[in-house]
Amino acid sequence: MNFDTRASVPLLPSLAMLLVFICLLLVSPLLVQSFDANASSTSAARALDALLQDYAYRAFVRPRTGVPYDARVPSNFTGISITAMRLRSGSLRTRGVRMYKEFEIPIGVVEQPYVERLVLVYQNLGNWSLRYYSLPNYTYLAPVLGLLAYDASNLSATNLPELDLRASGDPIKIKFSDVRLAPNGSLPKCVWFDLHGLVKLSNLTSANECSTIQQGHFSIVTESIAPPSPPTRSEGKESNRRTWIIVASVVGGVALLAFLGFLVLWARKCKRRKKMQEMEKAAEVGEALHMTSVGDTKAPSATVTRTQPTLENEYVP
Repeated sequence: MNFDTRASVPLLPSLAMLLVFICLLLVSPLLVQSFDANASSTSAARALDALLQDYAYRAFVRPRTGVPYDARVPSNFTGISITAMRLRSGSLRTRGVRMYKEFEIPIGVVEQPYVERLVLVYQNLGNWSLRYYSLPNYTYLAPVLGLLAYDASNLSATNLPELDLRASGDPIKIKFSDVRLAPNGSLPKCVWFDLHGLVKLSNLTSANECSTIQQGHFSIVTESIAPPSPPTRSEGKESNRRTWIIVASVVGGVALLAFLGFLVLWARKCKRRKKMQEMEKAAEVGEALHMTSVGDTKAPSATVTRTQPTLENEYVP
């Protein structure tokens, strides 16, 4: 078997890169599962926002500007409360809203894109908070509250996109009214969920109070200090399967790299041995001599005389 080491040596890095790519393909499903879980949670929360916007708008029968209207939610969402209030954009910017449920909206709040009238939809997710806004390693001390802005030009519209509501001056304050005591040694934190799944933790501005410059969903949490519950049998099997996939990928990769290294060294050794055999064969054969007839016999003879003969009595002055 004949190998060209000049081709086999550059082949090793390429095969190593291929091995790394295969390992990533094996491990990537584990990472994708984590991202899919986060994306699924965000998608469910956005679907809930759209549903609550629809039911909040149904509360506007003969709406008056600046008056909050409590709306009813479907029976399968018992525990969630929503309220809707229609405002003029100019009035919101120049006057604010002194108190809208737990939200104190200051002067200078604007929306993008601009609309003549907007609706502020208030949400209190109650016992549904953890289902739609899970926060690993943290415990909720208050229900998740939401404040979202929508265009009010059509009060029969559904699946409306949210307006970008921001405070240009003082922040919006959230004064939570239903807050449990934090366990001893734990520090309560404000948590904010934006509409794209981003989570931000911050300190409380005062007792049971948080602040924000953007719309979204808010609550008060504390870091969990209780030990995690033991995994179920199915979770244990899944964890073991993931571990075996990672271990098998690493071990297989190391074994393949070792085999490739052995293959390259063997190819070099074979070529070196073949070259030595060719040199030994050339040394044994030597230079072939021509044959000439001398009488009835044949004898080797040189075609060229290397040293010219000189007679003993010749003298060259």
